Amino acid sequence: MTDPTDGAPTDGAPANGDAASRDVATERAAWDDWRARRRAALTAPQGNLALVETRWAPPGERPDIDAARAALGEGQTLTTLERTEPVSGRPEYGLRRWDPRSPALRHFDSVDTFPYRPEWVLEAQYEPVEGARTVPFEHIRDNGGTRDLVVPGDLRLTLDGTDYTLSAFDDDGTLLLVFGDPTNGTSTYGAGRFLFVHLDERDAGPQRVVLDFNRSFVPPCGFSDQYNCPMPPRQNRLHVPVEAGETVPVFRDGYGAQ
Repeated sequence: MTDPTDGAPTDGAPANGDAASRDVATERAAWDDWRARRRAALTAPQGNLALVETRWAPPGERPDIDAARAALGEGQTLTTLERTEPVSGRPEYGLRRWDPRSPALRHFDSVDTFPYRPEWVLEAQYEPVEGARTVPFEHIRDNGGTRDLVVPGDLRLTLDGTDYTLSAFDDDGTLLLVFGDPTNGTSTYGAGRFLFVHLDERDAGPQRVVLDFNRSFVPPCGFSDQYNCPMPPRQNRLHVPVEAGETVPVFRDGYGAQ
């Protein structure tokens, strides 16, 4: 999953976590723009709300793409998938079907979001590691099973006096932090939230990074049950309520969130 909003979390602001030294008005305007781009990405013809089917071929086989295309409804599109089976390590192939008139899209209203809070723009230290280190992540549809994801470095964060070493995995060249906190299941999405972490590509070594939790967002599985989202590992479960960023999707006419 790539970052659909295509913007670093501190557009127009200095890369530090001291709210007093930053132009908060500029940050808030950039955050408003991020929210608008986020909504556009969610409601796009191949946005999270449009996914109506994910289908995997039996092990060792490829899906019949021509037959699947012939069965598409009006306006629907088809894309291909490939993944590694976590036990055997063999490739698996699948298809996704997208519908620009899906029930989720028709009933979607908005994504509830906490007010912008500059105190939740935090600094962390990124420490790269050598080699292709992997960390097991439980996935929401794997019945307790885990999948090993490449985590190229550690994020060291101090929050409310507690030191954390967080694992953000490589997601198409961008770091994706899957985190949990005490708000999950009450005021925010139950399975945790996501946050993109942007590195300085000119510096391959240790570096300071910004974690702007105002831009934490509901995972794709909150909009369609056809996604298999990673869940926060133990080290990514924060003990402080993160009252910033997206909370839950809102649907009209009694349509249930995923």
